[in-house]
Amino acid sequence: MVELILNTKFIRQYQNKFPLIRKEAILNPEVLSEEGEIIHLVDANHQFVAKGYYGEQNKGLGWVLTYNESEKIDTSFFKNRILTAINKRQPFFNDKYTNTFRIFNGEGDGIGGLTIEYFDGYYVINWYSEGIYSYKQQVISALEEVIDYKAIYEKKRFDTKGKYIDDDDFVQGTRGEFPLIVKENGMNFAVYLNDGAMTGIFLDQRDVRRVIRDKYARGKHVLNTFSYTGAFSVAAALGRASKTTSVDLAKRSKSKTIEQFSINGIDFEQQDIYVMDVFDYFKYAKRKEKKFDMVVLDPPSFARSKKRTFSTAKDYPGLIKDTLDITEKNGVIVASTNTASFDMNQFKKLVDKGFKESGEKYQILEEYSLPQDFKTNKQYKQSNYLKVLIVKKL
Repeated sequence: MVELILNTKFIRQYQNKFPLIRKEAILNPEVLSEEGEIIHLVDANHQFVAKGYYGEQNKGLGWVLTYNESEKIDTSFFKNRILTAINKRQPFFNDKYTNTFRIFNGEGDGIGGLTIEYFDGYYVINWYSEGIYSYKQQVISALEEVIDYKAIYEKKRFDTKGKYIDDDDFVQGTRGEFPLIVKENGMNFAVYLNDGAMTGIFLDQRDVRRVIRDKYARGKHVLNTFSYTGAFSVAAALGRASKTTSVDLAKRSKSKTIEQFSINGIDFEQQDIYVMDVFDYFKYAKRKEKKFDMVVLDPPSFARSKKRTFSTAKDYPGLIKDTLDITEKNGVIVASTNTASFDMNQFKKLVDKGFKESGEKYQILEEYSLPQDFKTNKQYKQSNYLKVLIVKKL
């Protein structure tokens, strides 16, 4: 156990159960040596404030696990946290139309740096630091005690060079046959739990996909930018869109999107799928005078291609302006970001700036953040990272 002395001005924050061990809050970070070691946060008089673990993420030095000095960080600790989280998700386990969701969401469920997702009997553990990964055996033992599973897979997301550690993701159980076809609100999605960092679907957009299908897509020509495996396009097509157009720079996005259409009984040859830079597509569409009734914008927080870099905070207004050039009057834009560094009000300002600079008026129809299974921590606003605005161009 290592004692970290808190800067006086941060003590109240941790007494109020702030979960992230921030670098600037610590006076003696040099005492840290090995990721995974247990930390006691103390005041200048060495009075206990909180207990956590050392695990470097881009967000900080580690996470608080408990405010009880005598609570041990062992298999029983992990079992209690995971069981509490699973009990809160019982409505999802009982939903016959959805069999994939998040069962444990990091600091929202009491253990920052750890998430666990459920895919129809298969579980995927995401480790976000070497520190939390050092508790692998305790976490897996705890999981085994509280769930029945077909297999457990893992994703190690903590390589120091910012790259995914690409080795065999299988942990134990019976290896799955992939693609595994899962259901979300009655839609089918193909997922691969053994194929690198991505599974094929971002579960945090479940509510947005549903509302696109049920409320906005009918009769519309829908453009899905940064389309990844085409999940928004599938939702739009199942919602009786007249046509979908999917655009993504990644070469395998085309075959993945065709696969998602096919397992839903949608004729992919009636849809347009482009492998190209989204910004080049905007220029092409403008040149060809293409117009869309609905455009989905869900870019990565930061992306770099050979031609350009994209950063949400800097470039989102420009993305809105490019989109408005090819959006019909009364068209709908689904503007989304998963950038944790600013809140919904700041995101609204970025969208507003794009409209104002284009001289266009708009109306916000709906807003979305994380779905219920992505439990957040009220003391740590960044844990509610997803911001989605459904905006009508007037």
